[in-house]
Parts: sequence; C-alpha cells; structure tokens
Amino acid sequence: MQNENELPRLTQLSKKAGCAAKIGPDQLSEALKTLNLPEDTRRIVGIATGDDAGVFRLTTDRALVQTLDFFTPIVDDPYSFGQIAAANALSDVYAMGGTPLTAMNILCYPIASRDISELAEILRGGAEKVIESGAMLIGGHSIEDDEPKFGLSVTGEVHPERVTTNAGALPGDVIVLTKRLGTGIITTAAKFDECPPDVLEVAIQSMSHLNRGAAAAMISVGIGPEGVHAATDITGFGLLGHLRQMAVASNVLIEIDARALPILPMAEELGIAGNTTRGGIRNQDFVTPLTEFAAALPDSVRNLLVDPQTSGGLAICVRSNRLEDLLIELKRNGTPAHAVIGTVISGGPGLRVMY
Repeated sequence: MQNENELPRLTQLSKKAGCAAKIGPDQLSEALKTLNLPEDTRRIVGIATGDDAGVFRLTTDRALVQTLDFFTPIVDDPYSFGQIAAANALSDVYAMGGTPLTAMNILCYPIASRDISELAEILRGGAEKVIESGAMLIGGHSIEDDEPKFGLSVTGEVHPERVTTNAGALPGDVIVLTKRLGTGIITTAAKFDECPPDVLEVAIQSMSHLNRGAAAAMISVGIGPEGVHAATDITGFGLLGHLRQMAVASNVLIEIDARALPILPMAEELGIAGNTTRGGIRNQDFVTPLTEFAAALPDSVRNLLVDPQTSGGLAICVRSNRLEDLLIELKRNGTPAHAVIGTVISGGPGLRVMY
C-alpha cells in the first residue's frame, strides 16, 4: 500500500495503458496525405513508406539518418525508464544500417510535484545509453507537463547505397528477429502489479539493450544485393504491424512461422490473463485486412504478434545463402535473439501467419 507521503509511481502518472502507445498507422497515414512535400533527389527515405527514420543524402558516400522518439513511463524505476527510452530512439538509426552521431533530449516533466533526483536518474539513464552507442549528447529541450515523457532526437550517418529501408525486401529473403516479443504485455501486467519482478527485470534488460550489435551484424554481412536487403525495428505497431508496412512498401508477401517466435518469459500467460493493450487491439485491426491467420493459431500467440513493443529488436531480411553468416555475426555480437521467423515470397502485398 502506498504511503500518502510518497510520490505516485511513475507509471501511475501516465494516461496510457502501460505501453509506448502511438497514433494508429491508418490515422497517421490519413493525416500525412494532406502534406504537399516538394520532390528532392537528396531525400533517400521520407515519410511515404512509414520507415523507421528519414535519410538525407549529403554527398555521394555520406547521408544523414534522422529520427526522434519519446514516450511516457512504462516502468517505475526512473533510471531504467531513461535507458529504455534512449535505446528505443537510437534503434531507428540502427534499423537503417546507420551509426548514431549526436542525440538531443526531449523531456516533459511535472517538476513542481516530483523529486528532482528522479528527473536526474531519467536523464542519467538516457545519457549512459547515448555514450554506450558511441554518439554524443549535445543538448535538448524540456517543458513542464503533468505527464512525464522522455526520449531523444538522434542524428546518424549511413552510406547512401547501403541503407536498410523497409522497402527493400525481396522474394527468397529469410527474416531474422533479434529480440524476444512481449514487452507490452509484461509492462502492462507490471503496471497493475500482476507481473513477477524477475519477469519484469528480464523485459527491462531486453528493452535497454542497444540494437548496435544487430546493426553491426548487418553491416558485416553486407547491405546490398548480395546480403541484407531490408530491416525494420519492432516497436509500437507490433511485429505484424511493422512487417505489414514492410510488405506493402516492398510489394511482397511475408510468411511468418508463429512457432519460431522468440518470446519473453511469461508473456503468453500474462497476455491470456488479460494484460493486453489498446495498442494491441488497434494493431490487430490494422493488420487483419492484409493478413491470413492460421486457423490453429492460439490467442496467446496472436496477442504477441500484435503486442506493441518498446525498444524491440530488428527484423532483418537477408538473402538465404547469407543467412548463416548473419546468424554467426548476431551471435558474436551478443544480440538477445537470432530467431529465423519467416520468409519473403512473391505476391501480396500482405502477411501470412503459419502455425
């Protein structure tokens, strides 16, 4: 029971349902249709494909990768929240095959009603992840708000001819996932004190883990026609939501083996117990029109397929003859998972979930 003199838990300050909720992809696409952006050959990746970050060509061999991401607390420990939020924002650069260069804090915080040491821990957690990435924290912006929010704006660098967009998947590719699923379900359960502490800790470790090693593995194998063709990081739209965007952008059919999914401990059980989210329901609605689900697919696995992830892994599309090379590099780089979860085939665009 909470003492009346204690501050409310960080997650109790959020109006969201226990996850890093996003505006629905259909709603966002509709709003973006109103923009009339001029054509520019320097824009390698823009808003058209709903990719993880924008890419802007500087020279024949240098391009900027730009992204930002921030959200409300999904865990109560402020240091862990800062680490997760930073890792999540940095992940967009890694998903494009890039290297982070600089980062700037984005902060909303109820400074009049919260302990300043809590804020310091959020910022410390974020700063340490930026340092771990090799990037430099160079500033930021803050406002006072009743609901805490934290994240980063990140600028990275990539070779213009070696960008892993979500539009590059090709028939014959094999899809590898580099983190386990279930963070949305687990953090929702924790918000309502229905998650064992050790289970939450495993999820926190996964969310705090940088996708730096996964990006390095892609680069080592080679980004281009003979190696890695496409990638996306799995975040708020869930595994199927992000793969749906990839299928549409690449005009392919993506087939997922649901039995091969890497899953965090107790995520299935906690989901069946009711710890799903509004975001998961919205993701289900988003993917269903273009998805063929196996009749035998259990509800526990379906929950995970659409579960909004925070700081999830990379889904990497690689030529089948380079799969073993990629798996070797992922293992060498200590990625949390290196699961072969599906294939890309002709047809579509759409998704097919096998079980």
